Amino acid sequence: MSDALTLPAEARERAGKGASRQLRREGRVPAVIYGGKEDPIMIHVEEKELVKQLMTGHFMNSIVEVEIGGKKVKTLPKDVALNPVTDRPEHADFFRLAKGGKIEVSVPVVFLNEEASPGLKKGGVLNVVRHELELVCDNDKIPSEIEVDVTGKEVGDSIHISEVQLPAGSESAITDRDFTIATLVAPSALKKAEGDTTQDGETDPQDVPATEQGVDEDAAQEQADKSE
Repeated sequence: MSDALTLPAEARERAGKGASRQLRREGRVPAVIYGGKEDPIMIHVEEKELVKQLMTGHFMNSIVEVEIGGKKVKTLPKDVALNPVTDRPEHADFFRLAKGGKIEVSVPVVFLNEEASPGLKKGGVLNVVRHELELVCDNDKIPSEIEVDVTGKEVGDSIHISEVQLPAGSESAITDRDFTIATLVAPSALKKAEGDTTQDGETDPQDVPATEQGVDEDAAQEQADKSE
C-alpha cells in the first residue's frame, strides 16, 4: 500500500444542493465519511488539495487520513464525482476503516521478469485479461500492487489466480473459480497461413493485430464479462 495521505477537512453544518453549490463556489468540495458502524460525518475539503492528491495516480488505492479539528480518521476513498463538463471534483465519499476490519478493494497487477519468459523472447505477446484484482484485505495491509512473475512462460500458457502469491492479509474476492489473469499469445503474423503481403512477400505490419486471443476458455469468458 502506498504511504498514507493526509487530507485536511472541515465539518459541514448544512447539507443539500444549495449548501453544496455554495461550498463549490468557495473552492471547497463537499464530502462524507461513512462506514465502520459509526454515524456518517459530513465534511468539505479544499478542491486544490483534493485535485493534487487525485493527480498522484494512486489516491483511490491509498489510505487517506482525513483530519478534522485535529482528529484524524483513517479512510479509503470510495468515489470522487467529477463534473461531466469541467472534470472538477463535485463530491467525494470516504469509507471509514475500522480497526481490525477487512475491506474489498481493486488492486492493480504488474508483471515481472518479462525478459525471463521464453515465449515473450520469441515474439509472443502478453494478453492481459485482468489489469486489477478484486481482493479482500486487512484494513492496515492493503497492497499497492500485485506482482505476477512470468518467468518461464511460453506461448500458449495462461496465468491463473492460483499461481499468484498474494500478500499476507489478502485473499481473492472471487472464490468460485481459478480465473485467468493473462495469457501468452503469438502475434497473428506467426499464425497467419495466408493474407495480404508487401512487395517483399512479408506481411504488412499494419494488417497485423498486436495480439490474438488464445484458446483459453476462461480468458475468453473474462474478456466477454468485461465487455458487458
